[in-house]
Amino acid sequence: MPLDNPPSSRLETRLKREIKGDVMFDPFTRGRYSTDASIYQIEPLGVVVARDKDDIAAAIQIAREEGVPVLPRGGGTSQCGQTVNRALVVECSKYMQGVGEVDTGTRRVKVQPGVVMERLNARLRQHKLWFPVDVSTGDRATIGGMTANNSCGARSIRYGNMVHNVRAIDAILADGTQAHFGEVPSNLGPNGPNGDVEPERYRNLVSDMRALHRREADEIDARIPKLLRKVGGYNIDMLAPKGPDSGHNMANLLVGSEGTLAFFTGIELDLQPIPPHRVLGICHFPTFYAAMDATRHIVELGPAAVELVDRTMIELARDIPMFRATVERFVQGEPDAILLTEFAGPDADDNLRRLRQLVELMGDLGFPGAVIEATDPAFQSAVWNVRKEGLNIMMSMKGDGKPVSFIEDCAVRLEDLAEYTDRLTQVFHKHGTNGTWYAHASVGTLHVRPVLNLKQELEVKKMREIAEEAFAMVREYKGSHSGEHGDGIVRSEFLEPMYGPRIVRAFEEVKEKFDPYGLFNPGKIVRPPKMDDRSLMRFKPGYTQAPVETVFDWSEWGGFASAAEMCNNNGACRKSDPGVMCPSYRATGDEQHLTRGRANTLRLALSGQLGPDALTSDAMAETMSLCVSCKGCRRECPTGVDMAKMKLEFLAQYRKRHKLTLRDRLIAYLPRYAPLAVRLAGLLNLRKPGATLAALGEKFLGFSAKRPLPRWSSRPYRGASPTDAGPEVVLLVDTFNRYFEPENARAAERVLTRAGYKVTTPDLSAGRPLCCGRTFLAAGLIDEAKAEARRTIAALKAAVAAGNPIVGLEPSCLLTLRDEYPALLPGEDTKALAAHAQLFEEFVEAETKAGRFNLLFRAMPGKTALLHGHCHQKAFGTAAAAADALRLIPELAVETFDSTCCGMAGAFGYEAEHHEMSLKIGELGVLPKMRAAAPGTLLAACGTSCRHQIADGAQREARHIVRILDEASR
Repeated sequence: MPLDNPPSSRLETRLKREIKGDVMFDPFTRGRYSTDASIYQIEPLGVVVARDKDDIAAAIQIAREEGVPVLPRGGGTSQCGQTVNRALVVECSKYMQGVGEVDTGTRRVKVQPGVVMERLNARLRQHKLWFPVDVSTGDRATIGGMTANNSCGARSIRYGNMVHNVRAIDAILADGTQAHFGEVPSNLGPNGPNGDVEPERYRNLVSDMRALHRREADEIDARIPKLLRKVGGYNIDMLAPKGPDSGHNMANLLVGSEGTLAFFTGIELDLQPIPPHRVLGICHFPTFYAAMDATRHIVELGPAAVELVDRTMIELARDIPMFRATVERFVQGEPDAILLTEFAGPDADDNLRRLRQLVELMGDLGFPGAVIEATDPAFQSAVWNVRKEGLNIMMSMKGDGKPVSFIEDCAVRLEDLAEYTDRLTQVFHKHGTNGTWYAHASVGTLHVRPVLNLKQELEVKKMREIAEEAFAMVREYKGSHSGEHGDGIVRSEFLEPMYGPRIVRAFEEVKEKFDPYGLFNPGKIVRPPKMDDRSLMRFKPGYTQAPVETVFDWSEWGGFASAAEMCNNNGACRKSDPGVMCPSYRATGDEQHLTRGRANTLRLALSGQLGPDALTSDAMAETMSLCVSCKGCRRECPTGVDMAKMKLEFLAQYRKRHKLTLRDRLIAYLPRYAPLAVRLAGLLNLRKPGATLAALGEKFLGFSAKRPLPRWSSRPYRGASPTDAGPEVVLLVDTFNRYFEPENARAAERVLTRAGYKVTTPDLSAGRPLCCGRTFLAAGLIDEAKAEARRTIAALKAAVAAGNPIVGLEPSCLLTLRDEYPALLPGEDTKALAAHAQLFEEFVEAETKAGRFNLLFRAMPGKTALLHGHCHQKAFGTAAAAADALRLIPELAVETFDSTCCGMAGAFGYEAEHHEMSLKIGELGVLPKMRAAAPGTLLAACGTSCRHQIADGAQREARHIVRILDEASR
């Protein structure tokens, strides 16, 4: 099932000649841009990543002259298929992120369409202002996309939707006219608000739209729902004059237009003061119906938000490592539903008073003691983060059945909410399924998703039947079938049943007046296709997963292809916060180098849509080339996309068709030749950056001449000295800490011995030291990796059987035993080893809590330790244990910081073609932080790669925590 035929070469040639930004027409790129967070997949003609307004204007002109449609795109996270089309995609999110000067007097700011909401709010914070349309995807949603979608957010009950917060829009029309869409007086003259002469085209549009509203005013009043959450169609109801002598705001018409009327190049926003105080009441309910019925009473207390979390979301979140601890803290017992109720404002006492009223109200409603009060800002933030990731949490369900978005934004009056949700649940049951519920209870808009398998024709038919019944019910309650996420493909065809033929003809007239060419995003809002047209869906008729003999066990997901399908395209990997995921995307801004981009490419390849050999092609290798295997997605992707493991599977498949380079062999086989190479340490260490040997090494081997290689030790670690006393601990020393930094292994042995343990190391008399096999995995040499794994499992079997802890120093090596081994060699012995394998800091934490780690440390008054956590530590939640281990030293201040990967990532930073990218990733957080540390600060990092990156990129020495603990315990 290949993708569509390629577009004309003339279009591509013209764009590449006239566009400053990126122009991409290859099938892999078009495949990556063929999906958004909806159920649809439509391959675009090509992709332009615009650098500025001139690029946008040029792309529109070329597309118009070549007769092809244009699709504006931001973060590509639309739920309804707004950002997929057989068109030329023009993306703004990479380059067009400008923020103008903030006018604190009028509380306004003008931004470019590609700026991400939370990055904007970070800029506004210094002025104590924020943009309050706080959508759950705000850490990756662009303001342009939010404007096009008329987004709403959790606090719309107080601040309204985008249409209430957008002051003006600069846009380019299909004929190339550039105009400022904003407030227009009742008598529109030739001059705009700033004295500029308005284009005649713009003035004609104003006149046409006013005439349309006068003609259809009665029908608009009769058919458009009187609700806050109504975002269906065009906002023609807002064309009415605001007073007898005033006009209207033309920007209102562009908000929610889904890229069908004009292309936004600048957006002026109204801002609000940041509420200095917030409190959160977490209301627990034994039944879903009770929660829905209580919402109308809670809203009377004047909250800023009332958000629903249902039982399904609670249970799924408990299974996701990054959310588990928070859920256990804020969920009391086994509720069927929870309402997160926030009070915010300038008066802290008033917020607390209303929180007490909430507690009293819950008691009056028959639920005494059912409110957890959250007044700590950090706790509130953690709770809201779980709610923000509600969609991705719901989509973390494994298997072909997924919660499907098609009726999820229906809005009804609060007095109808309980009855509506109860009746809709009965509809689901009639069709043999259930729905997941969460989100905006405060405004009667709940994100409800029936669980369906859209790979099956019968389930697609079921989807349509549910949609028709649900929308009929919404009309009965005089609600809105589209309450937040817009129309797109999934809801546009239902505009006529919802609003009637006259209103839909009015929508068509708006489209024709603005875009007579039909250039912008055709098929959305007006003249749409059928929502259940499977030819437009991600799982089209005939969709199959190509058979692949995998090297890892993917049964937990239902197979390798199903694991790739877990990506729902919601774009959490594009997030702007300082978590680990996704370092290469943060450095490049390219969809190709994003977890989502890689997962989509794998899915297309594994379903045959990129050709028969796509999985092992050079284009796939390029797609995977900047994945640094940080495992950030393993923990931070709410749907569980483990791209690091997927990359290892890809490499194994790729290696079947492609030979190793000499550099690949040197890296992969390092553990096997290291015992011999270390004897030549003096000779090998002669290589210096920039010198002749380094230049030759770059030319013939591919190691960057700008980077020093790790120095071989003249005194490698040979094993623990035997002792008789104490419980036994097996110290598993990896290749890097054995041959390059043996002082770490010796320090660990000393610390454990002083703490009363009998330290042993695996017997080396039978041959070379044990190796986890990670270097072989990273080269795609699975047979060799399995051989190393079997050696390790066999050598440690007796210690595991005796219950002895297996303690390691290098996170990437030790955690291979816990992560890759069970998928590589599933079995009881592997499982037992994984259960006993611990990083040094985990062992110290556990033994300290048990009262068995008996070691006195000398105080370090006035000293600070700055700790950078290795990505794999963060992925497995052990970074905090490393900090806690350092805190055992009296009077030592321990500082940690959030950041993405350091950028070294094993051999990645040593490779000539990746050296600059490695440093660019490091400069995203780790290197500036280490560079800025005060002199005398103890810099700490548990990862070998991290320490070398800090030394090379920040010119500072970082040490493993065992060295600091050893020093303090002498």
